[in-house]
Amino acid sequence: MSPQGKKRSRATLAGKERPAAKFAKSKIQEEEELMMPAPKERSSKPVGSSTGKATKKAACPSAQGSKQVYSHWLMKSEPESRFEKGVDVKFGIEDLKAQPNQTACWDGVRNYQARNFMRDMKVGQEAFFYHSNCKEPGIAGIIKIVKEAYPDHTQFDKMDPHYDSSSTKENPKWSMVDVQFVRMTERFIPLSELKAHYQVHRASGGPLKDMTLFTRQRLSVQPLTDEEFEFVLSLEEKPS
Repeated sequence: MSPQGKKRSRATLAGKERPAAKFAKSKIQEEEELMMPAPKERSSKPVGSSTGKATKKAACPSAQGSKQVYSHWLMKSEPESRFEKGVDVKFGIEDLKAQPNQTACWDGVRNYQARNFMRDMKVGQEAFFYHSNCKEPGIAGIIKIVKEAYPDHTQFDKMDPHYDSSSTKENPKWSMVDVQFVRMTERFIPLSELKAHYQVHRASGGPLKDMTLFTRQRLSVQPLTDEEFEFVLSLEEKPS
């Protein structure tokens, strides 16, 4: 994306084409938590590759000392135009589908916990693509991780809204992963519906009782337990 808000031509690195950059972030800015101490790193176990339909059998979160292992995620991005420093940060699931090989790098994350969750991600793991900061936020589709965490190039780009002058190439602060479109959900699952289930489950002890979408709303990258992931998938079958 250029400073005028148009999409940039694809950057190249070491003579190879880089996946399209994904600039969008929730309007609830992660930068507000930028100075938070970085939480301890977590580790993850890889799961099998996707079949194009979200896999419902995956390793459950497990304890490794004080660490919890996740294999599913929820990742937020903005499907509607919004400008930061002259750059349009719009990037919805249709934008991902339009990229070569339907693949893009998930850049611009500037929250330590969200960054650490991305560093936990393993190739083949799946995530819900969540539309944020729009008329109707909610889950639009499923993506998968196709490249594990590596330095986010936007932290070094002075023209980028997510430039960080305190980060160096020798010791980069921020990471990103590459994601690929898997499929649209069978229907759009709105935040309002998820919230209604969360409120019931919080009282009754259901699968969504501790869902990070409601307990840590500001995070643009969130872990999901297997129970949470499977319950949300089950909502596809219900009429809108």
